[in-house]
Amino acid sequence: MKFEDLKVGQSYEMNRVFTQEEVLRFAELSFDTNPIHTDEEFAKSTPFGGVIVPGFLTGSMFSAIIGTKFPGFGSIYLSQNMCFRKPVFPECEVTAVVSVKELFPEKHRVLLETLCLDKDKQVLIEGTALVKLP
Repeated sequence: MKFEDLKVGQSYEMNRVFTQEEVLRFAELSFDTNPIHTDEEFAKSTPFGGVIVPGFLTGSMFSAIIGTKFPGFGSIYLSQNMCFRKPVFPECEVTAVVSVKELFPEKHRVLLETLCLDKDKQVLIEGTALVKLP
């Protein structure tokens, strides 16, 4: 997508279910072996009552959207912030939504709102990303 094609309010959504196997693979790749993600017995003793998906694994949905779908190929991440509002549990559907919040034509930059929602549309992660387009 070209910068000129973007309009404030445009958005793109992606749905995903993270499996416990994917969580374990992410833990291995990222070295984030926190037992809240990898050990069901330990995780049962936490306020979450079970294992949770790492926030950065869930947040990787934003990167997938921005880099391949919206705005798409050629997009360069300049920054991303994320506030983790609710836990994401394995096998639960997550919807990532990336929306155009503000355009900066002089530098071909776009400020994107980034949200992850559960099936009831409750916010799991909220934040913004600043992206440069070709």
